[in-house]
Amino acid sequence: RYHTQTAGCSLTAQQPENNIIRSTLQALAAVLGGTQSLHTNSYDEAYATPTEKAVRVALRTQQIIAHESGVVNTVDPFAGSYFIEWLTDEIEEQAMKYMERIQSMGEGEYPMLTGVIKGIETGFFHKEISDAAYRYQREVESDARIVVGINKFKMEEEKFSKTLRVDEAVQRAQIERLKKLRKKRDGKKVQDALEKLEKASEGNENLMYPVVKCAGAQATVEEICDVMRSVFGEYKEKTIF
Repeated sequence: RYHTQTAGCSLTAQQPENNIIRSTLQALAAVLGGTQSLHTNSYDEAYATPTEKAVRVALRTQQIIAHESGVVNTVDPFAGSYFIEWLTDEIEEQAMKYMERIQSMGEGEYPMLTGVIKGIETGFFHKEISDAAYRYQREVESDARIVVGINKFKMEEEKFSKTLRVDEAVQRAQIERLKKLRKKRDGKKVQDALEKLEKASEGNENLMYPVVKCAGAQATVEEICDVMRSVFGEYKEKTIF
């Protein structure tokens, strides 16, 4: 089983309505690839948290693909396609090479795990992402990669102003709700759960179980994070340039 999300990084602030088509193509590709779960980005996410209208368009995109396109009537529409099979093999081969590269940075009984940790500590992943972003931007600026509305088919347009505005009353209501929760919850139960989380954090236990226990005791996300922060400290991004 796997989940797919359309590429938020492909959304542009210029001519934002074009993002509907981008997300549609990406969503269709995901369905053709056999995804079991799909999130479709909203067209205004290049600006801010999406509006209700934009979210509804994203939802309708999935529903139209599912109920009008007919693409879901065949389990594997691309079965037997030479190009798709070749491309799948190519992606798999490159992915395995990348995983081997990460594993080579590790050591001990779990080289993949320690390799990932080493990659985080040395800034390896950060640099890989930054390098890819740099290459992409150079391609766009040199017109080697066409992005409609950015370096091709540009037009003068009015400033997009239909971004989401959240009423401050929502924040005030949430604060009051949190105050009431803290008054009515069992303080001792919360403290016990947080102490068990701290103890688990100091060892090698899977933290998911004590975190779930904390949530069940009605500890807040901040309280849970404070405990882990006291043990692990805070991540400081390394300078890699």
